[in-house]
Amino acid sequence: MNAREYLEILHVAERLKDTPRHCTTTKGRTESVAEHSWRMSLMAFLLRHEFEDIDIDKVVAMCLIHDLGECFTGDIPTFIKTDSDRMIEDDLLGQWVSSLPKEISDDLSDLYKEMEALETKEARLYKAIDKLEAVIQHNESPISTWSENEYELNKTYAFDVVGFSEWLTELRKEVLQDTLEKIENEK
Repeated sequence: MNAREYLEILHVAERLKDTPRHCTTTKGRTESVAEHSWRMSLMAFLLRHEFEDIDIDKVVAMCLIHDLGECFTGDIPTFIKTDSDRMIEDDLLGQWVSSLPKEISDDLSDLYKEMEALETKEARLYKAIDKLEAVIQHNESPISTWSENEYELNKTYAFDVVGFSEWLTELRKEVLQDTLEKIENEK
């Protein structure tokens, strides 16, 4: 990869800084996709000693790249994203990835295949972190920014992806406790 190719990749990825997500920050500011990906990466890094049998560097890489497709489509909240939306995002991302220098294209393609299959411990941990980060962020945001369906969603979301790990299951229970306390305190 030459310097120009490297810069072009960064220019595309920079779009995520201006791509708003459905969530807001503690102060009520709309969060960007880049902020979500950054915190997911931090979450993975911080779990290095809890999951010593997992390649955390690979999980961090998955967290960093998982929403690059949103450079082309924007963020669509999971509860309204359709199969058609997913196909369009995957197609545009695939076109971009295949246009990159071969070694980078191969690296990204391999990671995306692994992430999609959800068969490895690394892929399952990345997916759990992705969902957990969203619930944690909702708990941190003002409840006035929640949509009506999020009161129930924040109680149930991500339990399906943490079951492979006692540690993550315990974390999800703690996040649920925060949700219940937030709802009760905001009444």
